[in-house]
Amino acid sequence: MKLRDELPVDHHLATVYRYGAGFCGLVLLVFAALGFADGLDPFHTSGAIAGMTTNVALSCISTVVGLALLLGAAIGGNFASTLNMTVGTLFVLSGFAHIFVLDRPANILDFGMTNVIFSFVMGLVIATFGMYGRVSSKLSHDNPYWRRRHPEQAARARAVAAVPSGPPEARGLTARTAAEGTGRRRLLD
Repeated sequence: MKLRDELPVDHHLATVYRYGAGFCGLVLLVFAALGFADGLDPFHTSGAIAGMTTNVALSCISTVVGLALLLGAAIGGNFASTLNMTVGTLFVLSGFAHIFVLDRPANILDFGMTNVIFSFVMGLVIATFGMYGRVSSKLSHDNPYWRRRHPEQAARARAVAAVPSGPPEARGLTARTAAEGTGRRRLLD
């Protein structure tokens, strides 16, 4: 089974993915614009914006990632969800990688501890927007991810929902069939 098979094509969760990607993309673009406005050399290591260190190389990366997130917001749906989870994971990994290069010559992006913390927080926020409604042990039964992961139970729930209500005689059912339907409803609840 492929991951894309688990995703709903059109669901109200797509709005969460879209707005999450757009919001985080705008935050990154603002950070990048402020970094470009500082007028530093590409790998200069003394720029600072809102308590975080920056340089032109970091601003370029922030611009590319911010534009990618805005593209995900424009496309929406499954693409935005997967993009958010991927970018969020990369942000967290970047935070871990930059912890090890702080105050070393390999720190070409001029990361400081505030940048590392920002990377962790932004990564978790972006990933959370991507995973919203997909990853939980308590997904509702109308959630497309739950239905995809539990096809037999979803089919039974659709069958029970299709049975009209009212007394069994009015529906043309025998007492035994009506009792089986009641038992199914109890199993699904």
